[in-house]
Amino acid sequence: MMFSASSTSSPADGLRKHAPSYEVSVAYGVFLLIAAVVYHFVAGGEFSAIMTMSVIFQCLAMALLCLQSLSSGSAAGISARSLGLEALSLLCRLSSTVWLNGYLPVDASGDWIYQAAEVCTLVLVVWLLRRVLVVQRATYDESDDSFPTLPMALGSFVCAVFLHADMNSRPLFDSLWMAGLFLGVVAVLPQLWLISRTGGRVEALTSHFIAMMAVSRALSGIFMWHARFDLTCEPWLNDWNHAAWAILAAHFIHLLLLADFAYYYVRGIARAGLACITEVDMV
Repeated sequence: MMFSASSTSSPADGLRKHAPSYEVSVAYGVFLLIAAVVYHFVAGGEFSAIMTMSVIFQCLAMALLCLQSLSSGSAAGISARSLGLEALSLLCRLSSTVWLNGYLPVDASGDWIYQAAEVCTLVLVVWLLRRVLVVQRATYDESDDSFPTLPMALGSFVCAVFLHADMNSRPLFDSLWMAGLFLGVVAVLPQLWLISRTGGRVEALTSHFIAMMAVSRALSGIFMWHARFDLTCEPWLNDWNHAAWAILAAHFIHLLLLADFAYYYVRGIARAGLACITEVDMV
């Protein structure tokens, strides 16, 4: 798969592009302000707050995709299967983080802001799923949104059972958190599949959604890399910490899946601004 950024526009669609660009600017401004306030005034600049920043950007990503549905009046280009996996991922992680501390930032933002951001993201995902499957179903690319998600979901749960850490000292909830991480990785696949099946055109706000998910995972991955020696598990082989490497590998694979898109997305932003449209060419 090869991605290329398109900045082509015509006078007829000038108004259409201006509005999403304004909406994107407002969304970025609001979420960046929230992130700055949380980092400086709640977390006190602690490094662990980078985890809270990651879920704030995740919430931003989903908010941008909701804006896509609202501004276009269409569900075209949005994968319901991807949203379903994302909802399941959030539920699995929240089953641990709303009452256990093993995978939370150690600063004050981990007391409730981290969980609140993920709950807000889940609410947005459920709302958008309803838009795609009920309100705007006539415009949903159902026949092209055909990536096989069931094997991916089952594989995530099976791998989590064998690879989970023990930060909660509760095997069930440690496994659910790990399953949530793995599900978040594979959740991007149906969206990329849909893009390739529908001619490769990615609307501006959908592009921003994918890019912000990449930023979210990058921030989370940076934290996990620094915390890799603090992640514990019951080792299978000598003292090899399989859980830490599984968590790092999941972040690396997720970023690898999005790396090509992210490169051309940044080029498109540089050329055409926030309203750029990304074109995907299959070779």
